Amino acid sequence: MPALRTPDDCFEGLPDFDFAPHYVEVADPAEPGTTLRVHHLDEGPADGPVVLLMHGEPSWCYLYRHMIAPLTAAGFRCIAPDLVGFGRSDKPTDRSTHTYANHVEWMREALFDRLGLTDITFFGQDWGGLIGLRLVGEHPQRYRRVVVSNTGLNTGDRPPSDAFLAWQTYSQTTPDFPIGRVVDGGCVRDLSPAEIAAYEAPFPDDTYTAGPRVMPSLVPTSPEDPAAAANRAAWAVLETFDRPLLTAFSDRDPVTAGGERAFQFKVPGAAGQPHVTIENAGHFVQEDAPARLASIIIDFIAATSD
Repeated sequence: MPALRTPDDCFEGLPDFDFAPHYVEVADPAEPGTTLRVHHLDEGPADGPVVLLMHGEPSWCYLYRHMIAPLTAAGFRCIAPDLVGFGRSDKPTDRSTHTYANHVEWMREALFDRLGLTDITFFGQDWGGLIGLRLVGEHPQRYRRVVVSNTGLNTGDRPPSDAFLAWQTYSQTTPDFPIGRVVDGGCVRDLSPAEIAAYEAPFPDDTYTAGPRVMPSLVPTSPEDPAAAANRAAWAVLETFDRPLLTAFSDRDPVTAGGERAFQFKVPGAAGQPHVTIENAGHFVQEDAPARLASIIIDFIAATSD
């Protein structure tokens, strides 16, 4: 399985991103005996309560640069991994390697087998939720509480939104995949040219983009999707999950609009929680309202701590 590794100098001088890289090696479930390097940020006190921040498509952990300072100042240890194929993690070039199941397994091994994370406060957006919520469903004992934003755990049993189908079609048909501009288009505020370039930094040319290109096609859109059964099984666990769960969706994301209702109505731990709609924020709520989002997480932890 060929995999590319973005040169370190691509990440030099990125605005507001003065964080040390950390790496773990994970097995490739498709090719036993081979490994991939997975990058993560590890900021804050080493013995602090863990806040796990998972990014989605087509971003990377740069997305969390403005949230880490307030979270670490509050005493939390922030772990922000890059999915395989994104950021500073290795990038398999064969699109067929990027299956939903493989991405779940890569993160499971990185976060649990290598980093040994437990008692986790989880925050996931976009594919960070699609992968992260599978891990919650498969390993609920590792989680103390959950915050979800602009994401879902699709089973294909309900038709996707027109906005998502348009995005899925675009991602699979466009000859040019301008990752930085895609992120910019998912924000209410205008990213600066330097920020747009930072989102492009992990992908020096199109050979590095197999992961971002294929991910939209992996979201289950029919009941027969290869990932549908595993997602249903995860939902079955979430429907018994009584630890605190909070939704913090934004008001200007057409792709996931209304997705918070499934969590609010189905997950026992969501009952009675102060669910939030973040105003004037788009799909990438971490860019539009980072201070607000960090404050929501901090307050939720305080309100649900023993």
